[in-house]
Amino acid sequence: MRYILIGRGKMGRLIQETAQAAGDEIEAAFGRKDLDQLGKLGKAADVVIDFSRPEALPEICSYVRRTGTPLLSGTTGFSSDQMRQLEALGSFAPVLWSANFSLGVAVLYRALAAVSEVLKPDFDIELTETHHNQKADAPSGTAKLLLEAIDPAHALTPVYGREGNAGRRRKDEVGVHALRGGTVAGTHTVHFLGPGEELEFTHRAASRQIFAGGALHMARLLPGKPNGVYDLQKILFGE
Repeated sequence: MRYILIGRGKMGRLIQETAQAAGDEIEAAFGRKDLDQLGKLGKAADVVIDFSRPEALPEICSYVRRTGTPLLSGTTGFSSDQMRQLEALGSFAPVLWSANFSLGVAVLYRALAAVSEVLKPDFDIELTETHHNQKADAPSGTAKLLLEAIDPAHALTPVYGREGNAGRRRKDEVGVHALRGGTVAGTHTVHFLGPGEELEFTHRAASRQIFAGGALHMARLLPGKPNGVYDLQKILFGE
């Protein structure tokens, strides 16, 4: 496989090392300072892999629209408008975006979707996430992904941390709490707190390697697919 990489941060470098170790070719790699050079390339790779920042999106969109190169993106922190721009690229190429490419998180998402509707009437739900001290966005993209699994109809009101005397916890809210420190690759816990019992689901990433391996696995599935926006869950579970 031949890739164009967007992002020279820790994830970008790890993806590059992992891809090359597997015998794949990196045709080009761009960071913030030279991303404008992407516009000078023709269709030079099988897939564009983006693990950068939201502000890189215009250059990436321009390239994908012009060349039709499949895009896999793990960038988080997109606004609603930026997500619409990303999804619009499905008219020009196969596009896959996910906040997390871990197989364990994919299974956790599925488990939460299955149990949440059963527990929501009687249980309070709180979500905590912990990342390293260089994490740019809060809450994390994975936290938002898990929140979507818990509450796909958006019937609950997210409360991001709590402060002061705001009264008792309402039944229609879900707490979302972000911790930052050290070198934590990523820990996410969903707490279901009911009358007389508690249930917790936790995923801990011991290393960023799981995200790099998962992203490359999915990238290899994109070439040859019809144009469109693809869902990680549906691809993994054959739906």
